Amino acid sequence: MSSLMINLFLAGFAYVIVIYFVAMMTKNALKKDRPDNDDGDGGVENQKPPKIDLPPGVVWPSDSPARKPTAEPVEA
Repeated sequence: MSSLMINLFLAGFAYVIVIYFVAMMTKNALKKDRPDNDDGDGGVENQKPPKIDLPPGVVWPSDSPARKPTAEPVEA
């Protein structure tokens, strides 16, 4: 068996060991967060989007004044 094959075998074995430990640590971290479903930030939730200060003369489409429909001329 050449030294290259031994090195490849040891590298593959080390890779499997590292992946196993990473999977075990990830599984434990996921179990801790599951029961309480709390993100931990506290405070009151604000679901409104922020009010952005726009330059003069610029308005949001939702804040624009409603247009009155133009009346069609009546033909006699």
